[in-house]
Amino acid sequence: MRWTIKPKPNQEDIDQLSKALGVDDLVAQLLIQRGITNYEEAKTFFRPEFKHLHDPFLMKDMYKAVERIEQAITNQENILVYGDYDVDGTTSVALMSSYLLETYPNVATYIPDRYLEGYGVSFQGIDFAADNNVSLMIALDCGIKAIDQIKYAKEKGIDVIVCDHHRPGKDLPEAVAILDPKQEDCAYPYKELCGCGVGFKLIQALASKRGKTIDDLILYLDLVATAIAADIVPITGENRVLAYYGLMVINENSRTGIKALIDQTKKRELTITDVVFIIAPRINAAGRMKHGQHAVTLLTETNFDQAKQFAAEIELFNTERRSLDQEITQEALVQIQENQEEENFTSVVYNENWHKGVIGIVASRLTETYYRPTLVFTKSGNKLAASARSVKGFDIYNALEGCSDCLEQFGGHMYAAGLTLLEDQYQAFKHQFEKVVSETIDPKLLQPEISVDTKISMHQITPKLMRILKQFAPFGPGNMTPVFMAEGLKDTGYARGVGEGEKHLKCSLYQPGSNPIGGIGFNLGDKLDIVKGIKPFDAVFSLDENEWNGTVSLQLKLRDIR
Repeated sequence: MRWTIKPKPNQEDIDQLSKALGVDDLVAQLLIQRGITNYEEAKTFFRPEFKHLHDPFLMKDMYKAVERIEQAITNQENILVYGDYDVDGTTSVALMSSYLLETYPNVATYIPDRYLEGYGVSFQGIDFAADNNVSLMIALDCGIKAIDQIKYAKEKGIDVIVCDHHRPGKDLPEAVAILDPKQEDCAYPYKELCGCGVGFKLIQALASKRGKTIDDLILYLDLVATAIAADIVPITGENRVLAYYGLMVINENSRTGIKALIDQTKKRELTITDVVFIIAPRINAAGRMKHGQHAVTLLTETNFDQAKQFAAEIELFNTERRSLDQEITQEALVQIQENQEEENFTSVVYNENWHKGVIGIVASRLTETYYRPTLVFTKSGNKLAASARSVKGFDIYNALEGCSDCLEQFGGHMYAAGLTLLEDQYQAFKHQFEKVVSETIDPKLLQPEISVDTKISMHQITPKLMRILKQFAPFGPGNMTPVFMAEGLKDTGYARGVGEGEKHLKCSLYQPGSNPIGGIGFNLGDKLDIVKGIKPFDAVFSLDENEWNGTVSLQLKLRDIR
């Protein structure tokens, strides 16, 4: 691990903010590192309000989209709400369809089959729409690159509204409206919405035309917060407001389907991290193992007994997904060990029998292990399909653009992408991808980095500090959990390995003159000798609360020790 300490802001700025807010230097420093430099910005950060959301009509084509939907309702047209099979796509479809169905009955939903149709708008989906006399299709979390498919829809007399957040290519589809804040000529002030966020802006615009306000849409925010968490978009600006209130809805008044999922986990109050690791994988498992429509059915169900049944089915999909994911990860690790040369800048693996539904998770696991831009391929019909994952600071989407002559199609973000190619292009692509990455990546990015906000003394760690840090939530990209470094630590003699194979580390740490604080280091069992040794050591950690037998105590969540 590389430990990188963020530059300390100017002391004068720290003093000013500290005085304005009545907080100590440490809190003021953490806020400035998050771009918060004055009282007003701090108020917006700590007290997100709906008034901080932007007018949806600032988004390019929003008027066109609203007008076309209103026309469809007036003319009693059939509307198809179409979305991708992942969490962002299925929550988007649940959001849009349930909103429209409140006042208009002629609405159906469609999620493409991951294996038969692949990612995004499919020709089969358009045929389904045509067969069912659909004249308006709303494509969510996909469509920005579906040029041929949307042209085909137009030929069949189907208008398409695209609500996407992926980067557009140089050509745009012939849709009646394209809502995507990443379009170069879109003046929308916030560019980092997820697909469900773009869908929410559309229902916000529709509602405003009907004399409704954001207060009438609060109950949809559990879906938006789930998508924000699952899609790992920055939790800044508008996303912070939507996630903040969406989490409240999840914990206090969530929709029946999400409540059924939470009930299975026995969790009391969920954080964004819990949504990422508990709710999102289960919603995703439907599309990975069976069909994404199962997730939409769960998320739109209003009968709790029925929702519990759907949630139990999805739990089975998730159990199967975990088993496959572990099995394929092991096979992929063996393949890398057998074929990887030490100087490789990438990890690219392929097995025609790997389950397409879990290759994205496997790519993430391989990236964690070898810390290289990673591609996991499997057979998909007569082509090969891959999931791509990157390391911090490297844009894998750009790298794939540099190999586009070998690809059939690709799409995604800086850190995650999907692609397909013809089997006879595999070796050429693999060689080209390694070449592009090796020529463009900074070699230091191939060593995992822990970004440390600031050094801290153990006596500064107090319940009051913890109370303030909890108000920094929800955490995520752009507002990560504060990470601290403490030097010259010793263990009280309590340190031991815990968990299966003693792979985790439990300890109690102090500096001379400070009270000891308990620590837990997941997957740090191999550091036990350092902790138990005679020499003092340094540690990087975040602060956490440990609840045991009804007692809550401060705890260090250890990231690394040296």
